Amino acid sequence: MNHPAQIFPIQDVTEPVTPAATKSGAMTILVSIALVLAISMFAAHKKYYTPGDDFGYYLGIVGGVMMLLLLLYPLRKHFRLLRPLGAISRWFRLHMILGITGPLLIIVHSAWGIGSINAAVAIACMLLVAGSGVVGRFMYARIHHGLYGRKATLQEMQQDLGIHTTEVRSKFHFAPTVDARLRAFGEMSQQHPNGFLAISWQFMTLGLRARYTRAVCRRELRKILGKHAVRRQWDRAKLRHRLASADNMIQRYLVTARHAAQFTTYVRLFSLWHILHVPFVFMLVISGVVHVIAVHMY
Repeated sequence: MNHPAQIFPIQDVTEPVTPAATKSGAMTILVSIALVLAISMFAAHKKYYTPGDDFGYYLGIVGGVMMLLLLLYPLRKHFRLLRPLGAISRWFRLHMILGITGPLLIIVHSAWGIGSINAAVAIACMLLVAGSGVVGRFMYARIHHGLYGRKATLQEMQQDLGIHTTEVRSKFHFAPTVDARLRAFGEMSQQHPNGFLAISWQFMTLGLRARYTRAVCRRELRKILGKHAVRRQWDRAKLRHRLASADNMIQRYLVTARHAAQFTTYVRLFSLWHILHVPFVFMLVISGVVHVIAVHMY
């Protein structure tokens, strides 16, 4: 039987499931948005600008145009005549950028105040569309290969799970309790409970169960590898690297099992999201046009 030093060599440590670059990029965007909102709140409080002066007015115009440009993505997606204008992934990227920047400029334009009923309706519709877009982006990433990739299939998800299952079974013979826990999670995740409540409960709690399973497996691996470290006189760095390698394999397996189990539900939710998101967008366009007309008339 292979011992842990052969199964999890130091150089076997791979990148985590969620790349650090993706996390840092998302954090950079969130920090930038928070900074812009904080500065605009301070400037509005000090009366450095108002929605009606030149600065506030043109912010609203630019933000409104960006919100209208959001309609280009569904047009490019559904009309063949627009296909020569670029890959759908680039249009989707532009759609996301406009969906973040447009509402941000509108909020800054409002100077954190609502002066009329039509403005309140327009802001509410905008926030509804923006929030819906964030939810849609989350579900989109769950059923596509990457943020701008092609749509995945359930068969591919299950095939990936089979590959990771074989890998786990071949490398965790030295830790039978860990192997048993991972196999039990995989089998549980692929069960199909009956009834809406049972399905919803499994869908909502699967992530927590995966975290719990990972934490328990890490604790057990730490004990097992710690004993090997004492017998073979490993230093702390060597033990830490081998723990990280084993933990990374556990994480990949649990994430794959969870995504395979939740895939069908995400596909259905994404279809429902499409049905709801389109009316929200038209509500936004209509309320925005009414707001612009009302501002210029009165």
